[in-house]
Amino acid sequence: MKHYLKYILTFLFIFSLAGIQPAMSQDGTEGHEAQAEEKELNVKELILDHLADAYEWHLTTIGETHVSIPLPIIVIGEESGLNVFMSSKFHHGHEAYKGFYIAQSGDHRGKIVEKNAAGEEIRPWDFSLTKIAVSLIISSILLIIIVMSVAGWYKKQAKSGEHKAPKGFVGFMEMFVMSVQDDIIKPCVGKNYKKFSPYLLTVFFFIFFNNIMGLIPIFPGGATVTGNISVTLILALFTFVIVNFFGTREYWREVFWPDVPTWLKVPIPIMPAIELVGVFTKPFALMIRLFANILAGHSIVLGLTCLIFVTANMGPAISGSMTFVSVLLNVFISLVEILVAYIQAYVFTMLSAVFIGLAQIEPHHHKAED
Repeated sequence: MKHYLKYILTFLFIFSLAGIQPAMSQDGTEGHEAQAEEKELNVKELILDHLADAYEWHLTTIGETHVSIPLPIIVIGEESGLNVFMSSKFHHGHEAYKGFYIAQSGDHRGKIVEKNAAGEEIRPWDFSLTKIAVSLIISSILLIIIVMSVAGWYKKQAKSGEHKAPKGFVGFMEMFVMSVQDDIIKPCVGKNYKKFSPYLLTVFFFIFFNNIMGLIPIFPGGATVTGNISVTLILALFTFVIVNFFGTREYWREVFWPDVPTWLKVPIPIMPAIELVGVFTKPFALMIRLFANILAGHSIVLGLTCLIFVTANMGPAISGSMTFVSVLLNVFISLVEILVAYIQAYVFTMLSAVFIGLAQIEPHHHKAED
């Protein structure tokens, strides 16, 4: 066990070091160049740019050469109509193509824009495959392959009539699935848990897998999928629809006519209004919690990395010591982030299961006293 632990720690340490170069080269400026040009590093802008979505997948910077994977651009302009091309036409955002360009400032900063007849900067209909979208597709495909390979093992067992205990990766996945099923879904949802297990298991593994992929600083990892509020919004929206679509009659009765004193319901519907607001605040809390926690974790890692470059002009003693501290803390935070990746998937699934379970409430039958 100790032997494997040594390899895992070495692996994480190397990944932490590998993540420094891409993170700091987002603006195309290396530490030595920044020192030579005596430019002050804008830590806030660097972190926000690194966490933001992009129209190309930036891998690293070698000297002044950006190494990126171009992504498909699909836009519908006001006058030019449908246009399909690769993001390499923008030359890392420095040039325009067919009237479209990436805004460098303003409300549409970092987004594709064009100018209308009045010379105003407007957004076209944008259906481009950005870094987050491509990462979402890749991680979904990988997750489907993993799940189908495990399911294939059980199909082979059923066809052969054998009942062997799963080992290795299949055994690990079975343990994972059963822990989520028995520790989260069953106790939180109740007797109808089988009806909602496919969705809740999908949500758990989707969030956990994307959280782990976001911690890997090299392609196809490194994209902050669950740190994008659009993704967490859709996940929360699915939970919202399932909770309210499959909610029982008793659930809706308690929303619009809760079991409280009548003066709290008429003539002013105080409690029904509060219950109705709660219907929308529950999924909103799911969305914000996942988004904020994942985004905060990645921001801390980038902030610690910036210590190396912020202290670069303070002398070799301070710079060297802060570099050591930065790398050490990055390794520690990376280990913590692995735990957070599981916890956030666990919390989102548990709260979704709780909300679904509360919506499955049945009428209370009181026996008449003799």
